[in-house]
Amino acid sequence: MPNAFAAYLAEHHTDLDGYLASFFGEERTGCPAGDDLDRFLYAPLRAFSENGGKRHRPLICLIACRAVGGDPARARSCAAAIEHFQSAALIHDDIADNGQLRRGKPCLYLTEGVGLAINCGDLDLTLVTEAVLNDPVLDDATRVRVMRELTAMTMRTIEGQALDLGWVRDERFDLGVDDYLRMATLKTAHYSGAVPLACGAIIGGGSEAQVEALRSFGLDTGLAFQIQDDLINLVGSDTAKDFRTDITEGKRTLVAVHALADPAAHDEVEAILRSGSSDPAVLARAVELFEETGSIAYAHDVAEQLIARAKTTLAGIELDEACRALLLDMADFFLSRAS
Repeated sequence: MPNAFAAYLAEHHTDLDGYLASFFGEERTGCPAGDDLDRFLYAPLRAFSENGGKRHRPLICLIACRAVGGDPARARSCAAAIEHFQSAALIHDDIADNGQLRRGKPCLYLTEGVGLAINCGDLDLTLVTEAVLNDPVLDDATRVRVMRELTAMTMRTIEGQALDLGWVRDERFDLGVDDYLRMATLKTAHYSGAVPLACGAIIGGGSEAQVEALRSFGLDTGLAFQIQDDLINLVGSDTAKDFRTDITEGKRTLVAVHALADPAAHDEVEAILRSGSSDPAVLARAVELFEETGSIAYAHDVAEQLIARAKTTLAGIELDEACRALLLDMADFFLSRAS
């Protein structure tokens, strides 16, 4: 049976495109097409935004607003702010990871240069604030509260990225499962689940119980989303652009840190992660080790437990039933997706 949330994303992923494009258009920027400022800044960002992914983060913000009885149109600026943050994170992340392709196209730093790409990401980060502060629909108290949420989200994500990159730079192999869960919660779970849902509920006028339950649901599903992302990288389609790059980059994924805890596999796993190899045979050997240590199965089990806990949390609060069903399907989609 097709997943209803996947179908929802397919139907609605372009809903915000026009609004997002307006942040980079001449009417808002004052820069006509062909102007140097447009060419060096707004046009690249406009193209990057147009090549959007599934847009699940802004869309769940709108769903949460409706779930607590609010008008999702009121959450549009916050949804856009979350998407601006996602774009900034991807632009900067591709530079940090020496990425080559983003959504099937060359990374922005490859087409525009590192300096201009950093600048583009910086503007998108600024638009996180600008989108909400200049929204005439929101009252001042709601703006301030939402901005506190978005500022904390930004800080948490940057903290997680610092751990992810720093562990590789300093060749840290003394890490455990709790270290990974802390990093992934910071880097992904807040902005991929918890904050979009909490903000939507806040704007929709939800109770504190609704806001915090949706936040908790988002933390668990967002963390499961990251774990599934790690698994897709290892055992997904071998035609994917980033297939097994986490091994090449020496990422301390949940699978990797679990395998490193096995004395019989530790030295070989560490050697592969240190090597930076992109040789398919070496990468395949790493996956063999991950399977032999039960690390792939372990990661999948952790993700399943997170989804089960998230569903329990959602069952305990009053929500629009259609939205509740959609969010429950979201939890299943995060666990079953293949890309």
